[in-house]
Amino acid sequence: MLAGYSEDEKQSLRELAILFLHHKIFEGANGFVVTQAMTLIIALQASIPILKLGLEGYQGWVSVIVYPAGFAPKRVIVDEFGVQHSVQSNLSGEAWQRGPVVLAWNDTEHAGIIDGHNLVIHEFAHKLDMQTGDANGFPPLHTGMSSSAWFEAFSKGFKDFEHRCSRGKHIGINCYAAASPAEYFAVLSEVFFERPDIILQHYPKVYQQLRQYYRQDPLTRLSKRNLHARNI
Repeated sequence: MLAGYSEDEKQSLRELAILFLHHKIFEGANGFVVTQAMTLIIALQASIPILKLGLEGYQGWVSVIVYPAGFAPKRVIVDEFGVQHSVQSNLSGEAWQRGPVVLAWNDTEHAGIIDGHNLVIHEFAHKLDMQTGDANGFPPLHTGMSSSAWFEAFSKGFKDFEHRCSRGKHIGINCYAAASPAEYFAVLSEVFFERPDIILQHYPKVYQQLRQYYRQDPLTRLSKRNLHARNI
């Protein structure tokens, strides 16, 4: 995944990963032992979205909880009539507002493979989204970015993607992105860093907004990565 990054970018990622490891606490769930190698893999990938943003994007929480595999927490929810229901969902990761990031190791270990899916980036994109409160697909924008341009690009993109998925038209983006605007932002963040060409092809305005927000242009790395792969 890092094949297209410059040496300066790789050095910045190393420094960010070291800071991340210094400020965050890793915990294994259900007796799972989290090794130093595991923490390095997670910290490095968590640093990719904040390469140009800094560790400030992950302020306000400290824990990364790692399960050996998928987990199914039991939750109590209250419906619109005030009735409580006990629900249990199978998950591979989640991010809590002002709380931990939770990851399943079996879905994290090989997250650096270029397939458009990256659990670590997904959950940490939620954390960036939550800087203004609940995750809603509208993270705090930088000075000079247009809120109306972001809203237009993402709302139109989300509606179009919902329509495509409902009709079974797959374009290389996980249809989980159609679950909500927050998931649309998180899933497209995964794709942005792994397969930016897919977003540019189908949602060029969304790509431009993500490029401005993350202050990165992964398309410039794509050709370098492909060249590296051919030379191996």
